[in-house]
Formats: sequence, structure tokens, C-alpha cells
Amino acid sequence: MATIHPTAIVHPKARLGKDVSIGPYSVVDCDVEVGDRTAIGAHTVITGHTTIGRENKIFHFCSIGEANQDKKYAGEPTRLEIGDRNTIREYCSLNRGTTQDTGVTRIGSDNWIMAYCHVAHDCVVGNHTTFANHATLAGHVHVGDWTVLGGFTGVHQFVKIGAHVMTGVSSVVLLDIPTYVMVGGNPLAPYGINAEGLKRRGFSPTALSALKQAYKTLYKSGLTFAEARAELEKQAAVAPEVRVLVDFLGTATRGIVR
Repeated sequence: MATIHPTAIVHPKARLGKDVSIGPYSVVDCDVEVGDRTAIGAHTVITGHTTIGRENKIFHFCSIGEANQDKKYAGEPTRLEIGDRNTIREYCSLNRGTTQDTGVTRIGSDNWIMAYCHVAHDCVVGNHTTFANHATLAGHVHVGDWTVLGGFTGVHQFVKIGAHVMTGVSSVVLLDIPTYVMVGGNPLAPYGINAEGLKRRGFSPTALSALKQAYKTLYKSGLTFAEARAELEKQAAVAPEVRVLVDFLGTATRGIVR
């Protein structure tokens, strides 16, 4: 049975899993589905065609699944999909997609999204990410697994951020960020691979050495982008971790931070 505070408003057609809890003055609309053991704090509004998985913790005053902030949006039935075991802190806003893209904003599982963060329409966020306070994604942004966005990071629309990336506080991200790279500042600059994060995630010394060499090839060798990619292809033949980097470079559409 769900536990619903007497002051909360839950549409009778909303689908609630086992042991869902909904706090005071929160609103859950008719096209919302909430998975088992998800907890929703006070004064939170969950609306639109929104699906939320299991064991999420959504804190107070959040706006989940609201219409996107795209002037072209004409009320189409677009979606927001959230996975399992995410923590979404106070005052976060997560918007649903647009028909100019896939129509879905997707957030994976095991993410830690701190207070005042914003995820705009059509974004795709992977798993195990951390968004520090006030990190903001514009529309159509893709964020890879295990990425850490520093507080007040602002990401331009259509940017792709690879897995295991880390941004410094107040980073302004206008270009794609390759997998494994640490960046910071405005204008944004690279500062090596995210070695400490990779160690914590079990990357071996051999893998770290290969990635440091790959970083030097891409950023320190003086090679053009095309020449660096060709050299990285050779390194990827013996280092699968470098293959992940090379594959990301093949998807970059806005140019990379370099």
C-alpha cells in the first residue's frame, strides 16, 4: 500500500507501486507511474507522461515531468523516464521531451542530483552520475555514466559529455567533452584524465597508463584532430579503455574541448 499524506493530491489514474510514500501538499497527475518504494517529499509536483522507477528518493519542492521550455512545444504527449535508486534533491526541475527529438527525456539509475539542478527537454543522462548544486543541462544534452558535474556547471544544448568526465565548479560547457577528461573554467579547458575517479571505479594501473598516453596524444602531441584520432586507433587495438574514447570522438558533433 502507498502512504499518501492527507494534503497530497494524487489522481486516481496515477499508478503507484508498492510502499510508495508521498509527502504533504505534493501533486501526482494522471499519466504518472511511480515504482515500488519510491519516496516523494513535500510540495513536489509530478506531471505529464512521467515514469519513475523503483527506490528513488525525490526531496521537497521538485518539478518532475513538467512541460519543456521550448517555444516550439505545442502540447504533444512527450515523456520523462527516470530509472531506479536515484536521489533527486530539493528544487530540481526535470522536463519532458519534444517532438523535435525522440520525444523523451531519460535519466538512468543510481544518479545523485543535488539541489536546484535542471535537466531540460530531450536530455539523456546515464547511470551513477553526480550533479552538484545548480548544475544545468540545456536541451538535447547527453551525459555518460559516472560523470561528475561541478556546482553551477552550465551545459549548452546538443553537447555530449563522455563517461567518467569531471567538470570544475562554474564550468561553461559549449563543446563536447571526451570520455575520461577533467575540465574546468570559462573558457573551458582540459586538465588531464579523471585519474582519481577512475581509480575509485577499479581501473587498473595498466589501464590508467594507457589513458594517460591517450590524453597526451589528443591534447599534448601537437597533432591535428584527425591525426590524433588515427594514432588513438592504434592505441585502442591493445587498450580497450582507449577504444571507448575513440568511439566517443566518432560521435562528437559540436567539436571537442581541446
